[in-house]
Amino acid sequence: MSELIQIGGMNERPKPPRPEDLSLRFSDRAIRELEALETHYPERKACILPALWIAQREYGGYLSGEALAEVAFRLDRSYAEIEGVATFYSMYNTAHPVGRHMIEVCTCLTCQICGAYPIAEYLKEKLGVGFGETTSDGVFTLHEVECLDACDRAPLIQVGDEYYGPVDKAYLDNLLDRLRSEAASSVVKLADEIVQVHLRETERDR
Repeated sequence: MSELIQIGGMNERPKPPRPEDLSLRFSDRAIRELEALETHYPERKACILPALWIAQREYGGYLSGEALAEVAFRLDRSYAEIEGVATFYSMYNTAHPVGRHMIEVCTCLTCQICGAYPIAEYLKEKLGVGFGETTSDGVFTLHEVECLDACDRAPLIQVGDEYYGPVDKAYLDNLLDRLRSEAASSVVKLADEIVQVHLRETERDR
């Protein structure tokens, strides 16, 4: 079995840095985006969700304690408030660092009937990881998710902003080979695309 990266349990919360150790990592672009988004809301608190997407992009797909602390600092909110929001929503990656590509396997009813669990077991065997784990090379993280709302394509998986299905073993073999060759992170790409949607909505509503 390949070596696994197991950093924290699925329910472990990010640890905040000490105030004197806080290091701000938002790029100039991220700061401009956040400032633009803030103008759309009556108060800065309302900007927490898009700010977390910016942070997830800027911090490489993982909302560490440092990432949450920076959001708290930039929105003038408490760390506890930002952490509470981030850990409530499953699309924010707070439990552990994730790989370059996060494979999410739908195991809800339709996908289950169409073979989602054999697909999941094949991925576990192929990658040498279980749900919530990342391959030792840092390329793949595997997760089980609820309904992805594309039952006509069951069994279905999601990678970044793309749905793939119906999948079988041969399909997965080809997909994994292609993803390994892609240097860009689909996790970071998804976060960026969500930020851009927020910005477009902000401009449209002005």
